Amino acid sequence: MVLSKTCDYGLRAALYLAANDDREFIPIKEISEKLNISFHFLTKILQILTQEDILTSFKGPKGGVKLAMPAKTISLRKVIEAIDGEGLFTRCVIGLDTCSPEHPCPLHSEWEPLRDRISRLFEKNTLFEMAVKLRSNQFRVTDVPFGIQPTKHTK
Repeated sequence: MVLSKTCDYGLRAALYLAANDDREFIPIKEISEKLNISFHFLTKILQILTQEDILTSFKGPKGGVKLAMPAKTISLRKVIEAIDGEGLFTRCVIGLDTCSPEHPCPLHSEWEPLRDRISRLFEKNTLFEMAVKLRSNQFRVTDVPFGIQPTKHTK
């Protein structure tokens, strides 16, 4: 995909938290195990999301992380920008510093509409909507099943 591995993992962890929003703080170790992500790498990713006010963390025996706001208010784009920046939504596909209709790269006319569609896709989809799909057990965020049970959520 066009996202960094860090961003892939950050999105998966945020989706896991959204799908388990009936719980208070979820231990990072649990997320790491359920999503098959290195604990130390995941910890660094979750620190970024905490610094960007997407997550809240709590230390101690009952500590862990949780979403800092309702999942309905967190777009996938917000998570992506927190980790990878806005480049996916603004940059030239071949990496030119200046690429515009006036000074296009060879792919500009094809990339610009795709980039705009990708931007809208990630902006309109929230963690809540993705969590609902995960809870239906028809979709997954890992190759290792972790069995989210369908529950009723109003957040």
